[in-house]
This record gives sequence, C-alpha cells and structure tokens, in this order.
Amino acid sequence: MTVVCFTRGEASTLGVAELDLAIVRERELRDAAAMLGVESVALFDYLDGHLDRAPLDELAKVIDTHAAGADLVMVFDEDGITGHPDHRRATEAALTWAHAANVAVLAWTLPADIADTLNVELGVGLIGRPRDLIDIELSVNRTRQIRAAECHRSQADGNTVLWRRLEVQGDHESLRYLSRPSSSGVVSGEN
Repeated sequence: MTVVCFTRGEASTLGVAELDLAIVRERELRDAAAMLGVESVALFDYLDGHLDRAPLDELAKVIDTHAAGADLVMVFDEDGITGHPDHRRATEAALTWAHAANVAVLAWTLPADIADTLNVELGVGLIGRPRDLIDIELSVNRTRQIRAAECHRSQADGNTVLWRRLEVQGDHESLRYLSRPSSSGVVSGEN
C-alpha cells in the first residue's frame, strides 16, 4: 500500500509553533504511515492550499506513477470532508486517473448526522453524506488509528475536532464508492 500526498502541509494554521512545518509534517506523515503498516509514502512539493492550480492531468500522472496496477484507490469524499481545496483537488485527480485506468475509487466520508453534530458543537463546517448514500459502514478498532493520529503532533495536539469526531463516531467509519470499474472497461460514477 502506498500513500500519495501532494503537499507538505506547510501553510496549516495548526502546529504553527514549529520552526519548519514542512519538515515536521513529513516526519509525522512517515511515522503515522509506519504505525499503520503503509509500505511507502510518496510526498510531493505542491504548494499547500493551492493544489487546485496544478494541472489535473499532471496530478493524475503522479498518481499513475504510484498506483499503477492498483485495483482500488482510497480518497477523501469529493467535498474533502472539510471543504479543503487540496483535499477536493486530490480526489478529483484520483478520479481522473481511475477513470482512465478502470480502477475503483472508494472515499472516506462522514455521515451527515455526525457532521451536523460536530458542526453544532464545535462551530465547524464539516460536510457529511446522508446514510443512504454511504456504501460501507465498517466497525474498526481505533487503537492503531489513534496511535497514528498521535504521530501527527502538529495537527493532533489540541485539535478538538479530530478527537471529538473520533468520540462521536465511536468504532465506525463510513465509505462510499465514487466510481467502480465495469467489465466493459468503462468506469461508472456513483451517487
């Protein structure tokens, strides 16, 4: 399994006390990936917060370099969960690549009721999906995931949204297909 990350998170408002956030975030990403058993991390230097300025075909080629032969790609939901433009653009690039490669795209999403609860409690703008648009509900053991999140100290320390989300979700994660390959070689969109 490979994680492709287009930016280094250097423009984040979380963890701003760090001297060089790009270096810190790279170390945190690699540590978290190792905790989760990820085989490799492909990290790029696209400008954080401006991924939408990168040509879509260029981003799709990056994915092709690291995902060739894959039968499934995992992404953020189309709205990026938080609406973050980099998350949305990365998903768009994955969908572009997957369409050409006839590969399924499965997105991590939040159920609308959970997003609504967090939005009211914390005054954030998370974007959820109605449960009838969610294809897979997984029961998960959070222990490893929490350890991986703790590796991202610059993002996790004091991040009320992250920790409250995990508490509200309990031991469940939600996924939905953004596209599925077909036997005819044409990828079909979902929802």
